[in-house]
Amino acid sequence: MNTTIANKLKRLRKQHGYSQEQVADHLHITQSTYGRMENGETNSWVSYIESICKLYNIEPKDLLQPDNVVINNIKDTKGAIFNNGTINFLSEKLVELYENRLKEKDALIDELKNRIKQDTNL
Repeated sequence: MNTTIANKLKRLRKQHGYSQEQVADHLHITQSTYGRMENGETNSWVSYIESICKLYNIEPKDLLQPDNVVINNIKDTKGAIFNNGTINFLSEKLVELYENRLKEKDALIDELKNRIKQDTNL
């Protein structure tokens, strides 16, 4: 089946913080039916394209584009708008990695300062 659409459905759902059950309820189908759409086991998403687009506030062309990116405007918790959900996700991961590196740097600086203090007290 169409894995491109299936992957986009899964990515959109996760970007918006929905469970499969919540999306299925919105579409008035069972979770297992929706799960098969996300797994690419069925093309029944075509019957629900209008509801899917309305749920995610996108145009059908955004869902059907053959690229790897779903065009969508998403607001983060600080109100910034990202034109691309994938960029939003990657940005969050990069910020998380960067913040962890900064914590490691601060811990190393503190450790080195303590060593210098100990060496000067000898």
